Amino acid sequence: MAHPVHNVKARVAAISIFASAAMAAAKLAVGITIGSLALISDALHSVIDMVATIITWAVVRVSDQPADAEHHYGHGKFESLSALGITALLYVLAGGILVEAWSRLREGAPPPTISAIPFIVLVVEIAVNFWRARALHRTARETRSQALAADALHFASDMFGSFAVIAGLILAGLGFWWGDAAAAIAVALIIGLLGVRMTRSTVETLLDRAPEGVSEKADAAIRTVPGVVDIERVRVRMVGSTHFIDAIVQVPRTYPIDRVEQIKRMAQQAVTRALGDSDLTFTAVPVARNNESVRERIMVIARNSGLAIHHVTVHDLGGRLTVSIDLEVDGDMPLTAAHDIAHGLERNIRDEFGEDVEVDTHIEPLEPELPLGTDAAPDRVETIKAALSRFAADGAIHDVHNVRVRNTDAGEIVNFHCRAAPSMSVIKVHQNVDEIERALRRAFPTVKRVISHAEPPHAR
Repeated sequence: MAHPVHNVKARVAAISIFASAAMAAAKLAVGITIGSLALISDALHSVIDMVATIITWAVVRVSDQPADAEHHYGHGKFESLSALGITALLYVLAGGILVEAWSRLREGAPPPTISAIPFIVLVVEIAVNFWRARALHRTARETRSQALAADALHFASDMFGSFAVIAGLILAGLGFWWGDAAAAIAVALIIGLLGVRMTRSTVETLLDRAPEGVSEKADAAIRTVPGVVDIERVRVRMVGSTHFIDAIVQVPRTYPIDRVEQIKRMAQQAVTRALGDSDLTFTAVPVARNNESVRERIMVIARNSGLAIHHVTVHDLGGRLTVSIDLEVDGDMPLTAAHDIAHGLERNIRDEFGEDVEVDTHIEPLEPELPLGTDAAPDRVETIKAALSRFAADGAIHDVHNVRVRNTDAGEIVNFHCRAAPSMSVIKVHQNVDEIERALRRAFPTVKRVISHAEPPHAR
């Protein structure tokens, strides 16, 4: 299915082809009949406009094609090239008109035959060109099409050129023989002056000049995304109607990869809202923030070394840090290899915090990713549940429920839910639950691990 923007651009360009052909034929016929260089020049201008519109119609069918193996940024610059080529044709025409007009002024050519017909044709053309230029300009602005913008400029120049031709015919009718040649020169100058603006815009696009104010808008949009610390660089280029944006963005180094990916997606959405059609290349640079805790910094050190740690405790002993860490390694690893890993982690922590930091690492086997297990028999589950309820009696923890027991090669794994007062702190809840877990393991040595989930009353 064709893209809606492509359909709009192609339809407007196709309508302009027929309008250009009809007006060019009418002006050329009348201009030759009455011998008016200004009208013939204006007709030739319309002929080039028609050729330009045909080129535009063909180019917009190509420029909206998606990127492929050979054109990684799409085909949008075909519009820039066509706009540059069309503008060059206009300059050639303007030069030819100037040469012929100067020749007529120098030789004193006879004035054209004046009648109502050329005025009627020119008034109709002004109305048609006003409609075409306005429609093309609006569509070019909405679709950011340089090819349509160039076409709109041509029709605008036609309209102003028609006014100049009318003035020249009036002068000739009043007896000023040079009026028609002067009008032709005016048409040539209008073509040249209006073409300068389009040429500058097109060349700037081909040279990848950043559009005015776009980089600032992109920068502001990216900064609105939560998690963005700062922006090191933003670069923008236009290819057709698409803004291609390269941004180097600082993000907290403590963020996991999936969180950084979320920031990238949100940044793309923010830029699209601000600029419309855009393609963002987001390079994330992890940086340390001033508000990082000691525990977060230690987790970053371990993650950068590819190590799994947990239960990190940090104490400040009068200006000296003491750190305790549980380090998980392969259970089949020799102790010497595991000790070397722990020593390397401790070395990295001292490099970060200073040589006087005290680091103790507890080495434990890494839990298997998918341990085999089976549900325990119902009577065993009831026995464990009764024991948990008994250990929780007369304490802050109550309503032991949803008890599950699984048998594994390493021993039994027990999961249970319980309730506590909603005003109780997390520390108090943890202490009370820990007591229950320790009591259960003492009573049932086969229980390897106990996982509890405390919740307030009536929680789902």
